[in-house]
Amino acid sequence: MDLIQIAEQAFANDKVAGFPEFKAGDTVTVTYKIKEGDKERLQKFRGVVIQIKGADPFTKTFTIRKISGGIGVERIFPFQSPFIDSIEVNKVGKVRRARIYYFRNLSGKKARIKEMKIKAKAE
Repeated sequence: MDLIQIAEQAFANDKVAGFPEFKAGDTVTVTYKIKEGDKERLQKFRGVVIQIKGADPFTKTFTIRKISGGIGVERIFPFQSPFIDSIEVNKVGKVRRARIYYFRNLSGKKARIKEMKIKAKAE
């Protein structure tokens, strides 16, 4: 490995380590940077994690789905994207699969995911 690859690997591990742990079924808010001309702003995308793909930190991606104006919108984010500002876990969902593609066909009350109860850590 040359020096550039080692530096990239260290940066990749550091950036991913800054994100919270999440899995399929969790509701997350991703804040990412959008460039419009010479201006830059932050936009939030909140939805349910449908899948997490890839083993290598450089190729690892996650897909988020939300309903906007009655239409389902999915967006794929690479973990190593320089445009991702932050990731926040809003709800921890209880699902039995790693990829919940069946979620695309559900609507209304059937599209709800049970929330997992998290026990508070004793200090």
